[in-house]
Amino acid sequence: MHPPAEPAALAELIDALPTGVVVTEPDAVEKYRFDWSRDRAAGRPLAVVRVEDASQVQAAVRWAAEHRVPVVPRGAGSGLSGGSTAVDGGLVLSLERMRAIEIDVECRVAVVEPGALNAEVKAAAAQHGLWYPPDPSSYEICSIGGNVATNAGGLCCVKYGVTTDYVLGLDVVLADGTLVTLGGKRIKDVAGLSLLKLFVGSEGTLGVVTRATLRLVPAQDARSTVVAAFADVDAAARAVVATGRRIRPSMMELMDQASINAVEDHRPMGLDRTAGALLVAQSDAPAAARAVEVEAIREACEAAGATEVFVTDDAEEGELFVAARRAAFPAIEARGALLLEDVGVPVPQLPALLAAIATIAVEHAVEIPVVAHAGDGNTHPIIVYDAGDPDSDRRARAAFADVMQAAIRLGGTITGEHGVGRAKKGALPDQLGPEVMALTRRVKDALDPLGILNPGAIL
Repeated sequence: MHPPAEPAALAELIDALPTGVVVTEPDAVEKYRFDWSRDRAAGRPLAVVRVEDASQVQAAVRWAAEHRVPVVPRGAGSGLSGGSTAVDGGLVLSLERMRAIEIDVECRVAVVEPGALNAEVKAAAAQHGLWYPPDPSSYEICSIGGNVATNAGGLCCVKYGVTTDYVLGLDVVLADGTLVTLGGKRIKDVAGLSLLKLFVGSEGTLGVVTRATLRLVPAQDARSTVVAAFADVDAAARAVVATGRRIRPSMMELMDQASINAVEDHRPMGLDRTAGALLVAQSDAPAAARAVEVEAIREACEAAGATEVFVTDDAEEGELFVAARRAAFPAIEARGALLLEDVGVPVPQLPALLAAIATIAVEHAVEIPVVAHAGDGNTHPIIVYDAGDPDSDRRARAAFADVMQAAIRLGGTITGEHGVGRAKKGALPDQLGPEVMALTRRVKDALDPLGILNPGAIL
């Protein structure tokens, strides 16, 4: 599709950028081939361009457009759907060095370069009594550029929404190297088409984000934590549905027995290994309202058959349970190769989705631990398999496909927050249908007529 660039052409790019920005040494390039999905189809890039500012992004993209070379934008490499997997003969455009953060207290915004980590933005905002709510489980290691590219969510989504809800402005380098500024520090702005939101969640297929203006909110109030144990995930899911009918907690996370035990094996944290499922919920409402919300959560859990319900107002104690939930991915990863799902359904369908996942695990004879941002219906079934065993690999991939189809049948989505990337693009037409897929292709072709921006992702 894209003819390889000549060595002389690459020399032009190297000469055009400061020393050390373009990396071609095989050992160094190897580190940029994969994201956390470990896509076995990852290509071998021509070079890695570790840009330091927007002008260098423009130079790299203009060179790529001139020589018809694919460009794969990359943040921290913590993505889970193959969205930043390298392609043969292309450039990996690493934004890891662009880390500037500026807090405008009066406007309540953070102006952030794409390589800044989510945790760094939170910390910078906290110094001024402000908060950036989107909080993926990997918030300590994932970048804002990657969060914008995938429209990342996290544990607080049920009440506070996802990345797009906090993006007020973007600077974006288009496929021809043009730099455009969309939005800004304005809270209300409906001038022109809503192009800003087009780039959030586009996974680097429409442009490269070089700066983001993010909305901040006042620091989160004190939180109360409710931890409930259940005999099985169905009971826990029914408690989630019942809670959602009455209140909107600031967090409602689910762990099944397999994920509980994986965490305890990896990093003992005192979780009940015998529980069939665990719910970790929080309320951050003002004191009087918080007591009402906590009681509503407790009542919903007890009515669904909880075997134990524990409540704490101690922030440190509550965060220990949240930390256990965040530890699930690395804990399960220690058990073998993973295919990590990210399917979601309308909240009332959560019990049916969890039941379908359990059936798929039996049908394909694979282990599928599940953790979930249960309050908004977003689940993470994690398929564990032996990558060195062809039959195990086959069964795992069949289960992966079936889980996506189960979500679609229940009116859900193949990805709630991780993105389509390369791992899920085969199922996207089944969810969107031919008309929406055709419209998506028209948008892609209009903004990237040469098809050089992250080819193979999404479409």
